Amino acid sequence: MMNTVHIPAGSVELDGDLALPPSSGGVVLFAHGSGSSRLSPRNTYVAGILQQRGIGTLLFDLLTREEDRDYETRFDISLLTQRLLSATAWLQDRPQTQALKLGYFGASTGAAAALRAAAEIGNQIAAVVSRGGRPDLAGELALRRVNTPTLLIVGAADYDVVELNRQAYALMHCTKALKLIPGATHLFEEEGTLEQAANAAADWFAQHLRSQGPRPAT
Repeated sequence: MMNTVHIPAGSVELDGDLALPPSSGGVVLFAHGSGSSRLSPRNTYVAGILQQRGIGTLLFDLLTREEDRDYETRFDISLLTQRLLSATAWLQDRPQTQALKLGYFGASTGAAAALRAAAEIGNQIAAVVSRGGRPDLAGELALRRVNTPTLLIVGAADYDVVELNRQAYALMHCTKALKLIPGATHLFEEEGTLEQAANAAADWFAQHLRSQGPRPAT
């Protein structure tokens, strides 16, 4: 069941959609890419696959409508990270979700925010998945500090982003994997490629959200 929620983040409130399947094995927060929103059709598709696997999802807008009109704000990784941390804290305070393990799914610039947030709060996050992400934008210091199991999914035909992901992957010391989807370009628009990415993400979250016992106390 999907519920519309409103998440306080400093002086603003962010709109979101929270879905908790029966006996959820955890909740994955989605950090969308620049120029996108919680209504991103690709992220919505991935969220549906996770829900079918019994994993809860929170899709939310990282920016208000006014903020999103500013092109530079879309690439403010520090701001995006803080918004993701605010949504994380909100979930941790809700009776429905406070005992559930949490994961991050980031796309494009959202992947950088997810990795920075995971580096900051450590074992409070059980797993991270990046799809077509820009983990390089998280910065070398954050990448070296991430200890959360992380899966980087990239379209094999998204050549520049593949190289950026390889460079970021080499800096990370956590449990990690890099998966290239054959024939896929940046937006995974080729037939069957988004499904492959979604299933890989679901497998990663199913493995790590359910294998570590209760969520660590904050």
